[in-house]
Amino acid sequence: MVVVVHGFDSFLFSASRACCSGFAVFVQIQGCVICLLLAIGWAGAAYVRNREIRRIMHSVKGGNSFAFLYQDINDLEHSSQMKLPRVSVVMPLKGFGEHNLQNWRSQITSLYGGPLEFLFVVESTEDPAYRAVSLLLSDFKDNIDAKIVVAGLSTTCSQKIHNQLVGVENMHEDSKYVLFLDDDVRLHPGSVGALTAEMIKNPDIFIQTGYPLDLPSGSLGSYCIYEYHMPCSMGFATGGKTFFLWGGCMMMHADDFRNDLYGMVTGLRDGGYSDDMTLAAMAGAHKRLITSPPVAVFPHPLGSDLSFSRYWNYLRKQTFVLESYISRVNWLMNRGLFSFHFYLSWGFVAPYLLAVIHIAAALRFRYKGYTFADIDIPSGGLVLVGYLAISTVIELLSMWNLTKIEIQLCNILSPEEPPMSLGSYNWQLVFIALLVDNFLYPISAVRSHFSQSIDWSGVRYHLKDGKISKVKKYYSISEFYSYRQNRQINRTINNN
Repeated sequence: MVVVVHGFDSFLFSASRACCSGFAVFVQIQGCVICLLLAIGWAGAAYVRNREIRRIMHSVKGGNSFAFLYQDINDLEHSSQMKLPRVSVVMPLKGFGEHNLQNWRSQITSLYGGPLEFLFVVESTEDPAYRAVSLLLSDFKDNIDAKIVVAGLSTTCSQKIHNQLVGVENMHEDSKYVLFLDDDVRLHPGSVGALTAEMIKNPDIFIQTGYPLDLPSGSLGSYCIYEYHMPCSMGFATGGKTFFLWGGCMMMHADDFRNDLYGMVTGLRDGGYSDDMTLAAMAGAHKRLITSPPVAVFPHPLGSDLSFSRYWNYLRKQTFVLESYISRVNWLMNRGLFSFHFYLSWGFVAPYLLAVIHIAAALRFRYKGYTFADIDIPSGGLVLVGYLAISTVIELLSMWNLTKIEIQLCNILSPEEPPMSLGSYNWQLVFIALLVDNFLYPISAVRSHFSQSIDWSGVRYHLKDGKISKVKKYYSISEFYSYRQNRQINRTINNN
């Protein structure tokens, strides 16, 4: 007796057969390859970070209990510390989040032995960050060299770049290096010293950078941001030369800004939107060196109020960056990243969509009691699903291993802090975030390409020919930051 299949079952089985065509098989195998390449990349990054852990532990066993600060304990001698150059730390601020206070404390309590100044740069005294930093600095009084600089509203570039450049204008005339830090960076006690030591060791370094180790708060949005950053960890965990640059931590020669080297100050001020992408393009155009030391990995706790809509706005900001440029090299680099990320994101997601069809067809086949004599359903679909499942498990294990090692390294570099743990990570949400983020990235990228404008922190930026052509502040800072945020300042400061 021949069983006739109608309706949904017929459509599902036909879809499963279509998913076994030559092109569909290629898509599914490609997805497995992408998973395995990510796993290999993360394994390589884990090797570099773990090698640094072994070096520090070996130094500790050799009698250097301050190995988290200096490789050579003789560098702690007063004569060596007196020779250290002056460093200016510029921190562009906007608003006040739940982790800002702890981040700022970690920055200003650096154990760097040379002259060190901190410049907190805000747009206005109405910004909640102004009051929070004022109260924080009052606790330290004359123990540190720190001040707040009011930059005013930017009209020709992004507010962050404007704040950075105003900070540079106000740094000490004897500063040899300038370190730009975001307000969400949590430094280790020896971070400034480690970055400076590398600059001294190799004067050819144009920019030194680091990598943020995201600590998800539990929401899907926070895991999506964690997942978004993880592929970049490969580029930062080279132990030296890299092509990647993270604007949250950049150390550069102060004279490069004083002399407007390569026109970078002019380029940033006149229409610049992204500090790191612009500077990375300049480094590439002039064949200058960007490095990322193995110890430059910083805890980046994500807010407990990080909703999915805030994640989407963050993703929009990241894709919008690729629409800004100041030169042809910058444009080519951004177009390449746009195309590469666009292709790989949906190349990663598509196999899972096909796998759902194969699994649904197999379950329906079994549930309805069909036989292979009744209907022609390919068995190869489940084989492909099996390959994808194995590749996914290997990928997640590699991501888990790298995160574990980076957490261990951060704990060693900040022995005075409560130890972080991998136990707080929800790996089911990590897998969901992998799919969600890679599905949404191409959508966000296309929207950024055609809109050429974005809202960020109460300001709308418009691009024309890759540069900011109009800045419209549609809220005053006092209106944009709610009363609840100011109450958060009081609660956080009182608790600390």
